[in-house]
Amino acid sequence: MNIRSTSIAALFAALAAALPGIATPAAADVRLVMVEQPGCVWCVRWDAEVGDAYALTTEGRVAPLHRVNLHSPLPDGFNYARPPVFTPTFILFNDGAEVGRIEGYPGEDFFWPLLARLIEGLPAEKQEVSKR
Repeated sequence: MNIRSTSIAALFAALAAALPGIATPAAADVRLVMVEQPGCVWCVRWDAEVGDAYALTTEGRVAPLHRVNLHSPLPDGFNYARPPVFTPTFILFNDGAEVGRIEGYPGEDFFWPLLARLIEGLPAEKQEVSKR
């Protein structure tokens, strides 16, 4: 993903936030929230190394990605255990409650095992891809 597609993704995210009920995650879902901000070089690196493939992975189907600006509120029904400080911060939510987080981007080789460990903290029935 390049800077232009990142800008387009940010535009769609802003539009989705402005239109209630459209592309907003339901709190009853499992979601991976990526907290980011403009100018975050580690966010750009994550996009380049993981971003395009994420939705195609088992992890991406178990916990679809939802992007949130560091300075924006979470969607209704979601609650941080504590406010994020660093970008990117990846927070796994189950039914709107924080399960765990990855602060920063440690590189592709470390990201996947850390995410797998977070997913292991979900109830067994939510660790598998269902027909949602």
